[in-house]
Amino acid sequence: MPPSPSSSVLVVGAGIIGLTAAWQLAQRGQRVTLIDPALRAASGSAHDDLSGSHAALGVLMARVFQRSSGRAWRLRQQSHQLWRTWLDELEHRGHRLPRRQGLLLLAATSDELERQRRVAADRARLGIPLQSLSPEVLGAFHPQLPGRALGGLLSPEDGQLDPGPLMAALLSEVTRLGVRCVAAQAVTLERCKPWRIGLASGEHLTADWLVLALGLSTAPLLAGLGHLLALEPVLGQALELELTDEPHWNWPGAVVWGGINLVPRPDLGDNGRRLWLGATLEPGARASPQALDTLRDLGGAAPGWLRGATVVRRWQGLRCHPQRQPAPVLEEPEPGLLIASGHYRNGVLLAPATAAWLC
Repeated sequence: MPPSPSSSVLVVGAGIIGLTAAWQLAQRGQRVTLIDPALRAASGSAHDDLSGSHAALGVLMARVFQRSSGRAWRLRQQSHQLWRTWLDELEHRGHRLPRRQGLLLLAATSDELERQRRVAADRARLGIPLQSLSPEVLGAFHPQLPGRALGGLLSPEDGQLDPGPLMAALLSEVTRLGVRCVAAQAVTLERCKPWRIGLASGEHLTADWLVLALGLSTAPLLAGLGHLLALEPVLGQALELELTDEPHWNWPGAVVWGGINLVPRPDLGDNGRRLWLGATLEPGARASPQALDTLRDLGGAAPGWLRGATVVRRWQGLRCHPQRQPAPVLEEPEPGLLIASGHYRNGVLLAPATAAWLC
């Protein structure tokens, strides 16, 4: 049964999933409270934690996704359509949201090249424009692309969206809509009518509906009610690099090589010499220097200009990966209790479809 216009909703977690959920629920007239220790009333910042939202580079891979049916495909296509509308709405309200149109997947092996050809043929039947690029075409891009790619698949409708400015815009909007923001940690969950959340401060909050969107911390809260949810951390490290020379970018968007994302950042100044590189996939919560070295060198495929770049910034975050079930976890284990967690590497991409499901 969907919530009535007068329902109260507690959204626990202020990563990209919690923020989009709070924004959409508030727009629909719900009385929303957003809870997360990373919320800082003084600074208005929701970006000081190590959640999966902060390991993300915001690469949006929807149209070029290798499957063309099933739940994962449907969620990606729904999110693709919603983001187009939502970003226009946010920018109309004056928010600057850096984004790059276009996503180029490089094929390092013959198997990858064959998969790209199958995807291109499948999308052509669906009327989705993808372009197969030859090694000769790839060789004309500057700066030089990584590795010796056998080919590439360009998706003009995919791209990249910066998580930081996006989350700041969403936090501004939920505040404008009257969402109550509570900078506290949720430590207990009680089954009652209404739902009751206990905070580390000793305060208790109640609401008709409860949304758990706090990544790895979702499982301990659910365990108190007897619900088991198997989630594991996968750490991701990312780098911001500055090139030695002005590169004169003509890449058709962000580039993916061997699962590693390369995102040009001309909007960061420095004559367009900045590049985002990431992110690693490291089981557990401890960062590996070796994994960062492999990322930095693209596993031996980095061209000279990338090897000579200077590391300006490094950051990391913990992605929430579901065990024994596909990502993400979108469930209602009890009436009025909603779980939106375990998005793994696609939190930014799937935030709209998740918010729509929650609403």
